[in-house]
Amino acid sequence: MQFWTYLLRCSDGSYYAGHTDNLEVRLAKHQSGGIEGYTARRRPVELAWSGIFASRDEAFAFERRIKGWSRAKKEALIVGDWAMISQLARNRQGE
Repeated sequence: MQFWTYLLRCSDGSYYAGHTDNLEVRLAKHQSGGIEGYTARRRPVELAWSGIFASRDEAFAFERRIKGWSRAKKEALIVGDWAMISQLARNRQGE
């Protein structure tokens, strides 16, 4: 079984991170307002990024990790700029 971590871009420009075992169904629920909370008030949403993981634990761990990232770091993830992600991580550590 595969699991996904995903980033949604909300109508107000903010990002929402989550994880699931069925990306298509989860996106439809976010889009319809079927998941109460953050995204229900910020529709429509669009999938900005998703990554596949071998286990729910790995997907959840990556979700928790990116939830703490800056907007710039999330945007680097969206475009796949791992060098920028690394640079932003070093800058945040004061190096």
